[in-house]
Amino acid sequence: MIKKINNEIKELIDEAVKRLQGYERREYQAHIALEYLQGNARKTERVMGWGRDALTLGMKEIETGIRCIHRYKDTGRKRTEDKIETLSEDIRTIVDPQTQADPSMKSGTLTYTSVTSKALRGALIKDKGYSDEELPCENTIGNILNRLGYNLKRVLKAKPAKKIKEVGEIFENVWRVNEESDKNPKSLRISIDAKAKLNIGNFSRGGKSRDMEAKKAEDHDMNPIAKLVPYGILNVLTGYLTFFFGTSLETSDFIADCIESWWAENLSEYMGIEELVINLDNGPNSSGRRTQFLKRMTEFSDKYHIRVRLVYYPPYHSKYNAIERCWGRLEEHWNGEMLNSINKAVEWAKSMTWKGIKPIVHLCEKVYKRGVKLTLKEMEPYEDRIIRSESLPKWDVTIEPLGG
Repeated sequence: MIKKINNEIKELIDEAVKRLQGYERREYQAHIALEYLQGNARKTERVMGWGRDALTLGMKEIETGIRCIHRYKDTGRKRTEDKIETLSEDIRTIVDPQTQADPSMKSGTLTYTSVTSKALRGALIKDKGYSDEELPCENTIGNILNRLGYNLKRVLKAKPAKKIKEVGEIFENVWRVNEESDKNPKSLRISIDAKAKLNIGNFSRGGKSRDMEAKKAEDHDMNPIAKLVPYGILNVLTGYLTFFFGTSLETSDFIADCIESWWAENLSEYMGIEELVINLDNGPNSSGRRTQFLKRMTEFSDKYHIRVRLVYYPPYHSKYNAIERCWGRLEEHWNGEMLNSINKAVEWAKSMTWKGIKPIVHLCEKVYKRGVKLTLKEMEPYEDRIIRSESLPKWDVTIEPLGG
């Protein structure tokens, strides 16, 4: 009995054919021809609209059991770099000195030129002797660059400016001290750090907001109304976050005042705490050698009768400090707004959340002076109180309270 193909079956068969390719498609089409159309390639071509040469080949493959492998890579239009055999290598010899440092500055035509399709095409003509007629257009040159891997890439801020030999040891110390603190119910660990100064004015922060019309910002971030110094203190285990926005300078006294203000505000919650472990960046205003900062931390320790342990991350690795992730969240939160007043910046900071909790935000309008430091003689009584790690004296500093 000969089966008939109605329109519904034909649509289903066409849909299946579209999902196949190569010998699998030919085999399927041949089976349809044999099952419904008496194995007649010409009739199948007329009814189904398929090429009879492919049908004939498919039926032969079924009959013999031999499959013909199609060489797809040899079909279609050849790429320009395949037609001009030396082109790829010539492009590499021109572009590589641009993408790799060349101390001699003898990189040829593109030494002081951005690697654009137009510049590269000109360099191929000037340096490699190609004629204008034999080279493809600028768009094709750009496509060849992409295929060779010279596509546009951002400059990555991934290389530390300076690496010290103690990096591994410092990290091991940080992890060990942090773990000990987190397991000790009488120890509290916080993470502190500053963010880059915040310019107040009609400036774009590169973000987006949902508005009927786009906000219009100044075309240059110059002449701000004010500048704020953001400083953050994070209780690492609970996620409680406090921001201070200073209107003056980031100094040792500003940092110490932020810590003391934060502690006084939360003193009732930390009555049983005997040790405060502070994770911080060894920056200029809070380093393990900054005399004014160490003086203020010693006074803080005595005032609240608490041991203070300053545990520093290695230089250029502050991104591992927990507070850094809070700054990223804050930037995401407000980057679609124009922070054109101090009050607006403070209120926006209050409305963000960190681990589902809104931060406490303070504005500090106290004026600070740069360069406050102690002489060696003035520092002697404080240095006698400081216990430094034998192996990492600048990176692990403990201050015991008087009578501790």
